[in-house]
Amino acid sequence: MPEVKLFSCTASESLAADIAEHYQTNLADKTLAKFSDGEMQPIINESIRGSFVFFIQSTCQPHDNLVELLLWIDSAKRASAGYITAVVPYFGYARQDRKDKPRVPISAKLMANLLTTAGADRIMTMDLHADQVQGFFDIPVDHLRSEAIYMPYLAETDLSSTIFASPDVGGVKRARSYAMHFGRELVICDKYRTKANEVASMTVIGDVKGADVILVDDLVDTAGTLCKAADALIEKGARSVKAICTHPVLSGKAYENIENSKLTELIVCDTIPLRRPSEKIKVLSTAKLFSRAIRNTIEYKSIAALFLQK
Repeated sequence: MPEVKLFSCTASESLAADIAEHYQTNLADKTLAKFSDGEMQPIINESIRGSFVFFIQSTCQPHDNLVELLLWIDSAKRASAGYITAVVPYFGYARQDRKDKPRVPISAKLMANLLTTAGADRIMTMDLHADQVQGFFDIPVDHLRSEAIYMPYLAETDLSSTIFASPDVGGVKRARSYAMHFGRELVICDKYRTKANEVASMTVIGDVKGADVILVDDLVDTAGTLCKAADALIEKGARSVKAICTHPVLSGKAYENIENSKLTELIVCDTIPLRRPSEKIKVLSTAKLFSRAIRNTIEYKSIAALFLQK
């Protein structure tokens, strides 16, 4: 079997180290040099000829993270790597997955093209903003689900008075999977936007009186939607509201919004490193799941089996 080489990139250094630890290997040796103007020069310091190569990098902001990943992939292709996998815990620009108005890009498709053209043979990611983004790739995509992390975690808590909620209509399928798994009710928060990152109104569809509500979403950006949803749920009689969101983008005044909101807790994954800690934010590790997925990939085993484990 070819050697396995795990590389950490700038945006995911801590997560990559944890993945390597669970995989029981060391991260491969590399150097990221920079010219005085900031241009990056990735250098792989060991032979990867014929190897299974995994670059671990979320494509969150700044844009350098995406460019860096593309350069690492290109360097590996030119170094005759046997098989190159881009492990992208958070796949940036996936929110623009269709042309919903004139003269706008389909950014998720462009990102897929860039990664494929750079030389990636496979993509491994978690909780894409929309499942159909997988169809933008002409190479295999391993789409890991954070349910494999959140469901065991929630199973250890008292859910007897819990109701699951989606903060918008688009996330109903995601929230329903939790409600069905735990045999609980589902409610929907219908939001209306006037422009990006700004919620004008929020309506709760369903009865939440006296319930402990868990909001389910794939990412939290400015936290405006979550906070508005929490307010609406409390106004409708919910006893408490907390949220589980895979990707902590947390831009703008997100931290202030969360800390001043009626949310009791926000549980996120470590797909994006937090800018600072917060008493209301709890982080769960994805390293074990990614390490298992990497091992199953090189051993030609099922990835879906990872989500069926109790």
